[in-house]
Amino acid sequence: MQVTLVILKPSAIQRGIMGEVISRFEKKGLQIVGMKMLNLTDSQLELHYSHLVDKPFFGRIKDSMQASPVVAMAIKGVDAVNVTRKITGVTNGREAVPGTIRGDFSVSVQENIVHTSDSAETAEIELNRFFNTDEIFNYSQFNIKSIYAGDEY
Repeated sequence: MQVTLVILKPSAIQRGIMGEVISRFEKKGLQIVGMKMLNLTDSQLELHYSHLVDKPFFGRIKDSMQASPVVAMAIKGVDAVNVTRKITGVTNGREAVPGTIRGDFSVSVQENIVHTSDSAETAEIELNRFFNTDEIFNYSQFNIKSIYAGDEY
């Protein structure tokens, strides 16, 4: 099983669609093993988006991500990184396929509802950035046999 990071951005918080977005992951069979609401600091954002800090649009990213609290989630499942990214859709909401989170709720590149880790390696780094080890839980998912075949998990 893999654990990945999903952040509900201020665009999801402000629009009041947190429950709908979270339910997409749960309905797919993914398990939420950590969740918290937080205000992102300048230093957290500079670290999280370090690959974009020197871009002219970084100020817009910071403003957007600090417009309200965000919800950080640790989500667990088989191939969780890939599965969450497929549920989320491509970055640009205008290009995202209907049925994906961004395809259904976004028409923006920036105000695109969620962030998801892009690889298992990135997920580990990002999870450690936003969660302490005691904030991610390992608990039995009682319906796991209805979600996966026995040899998949």
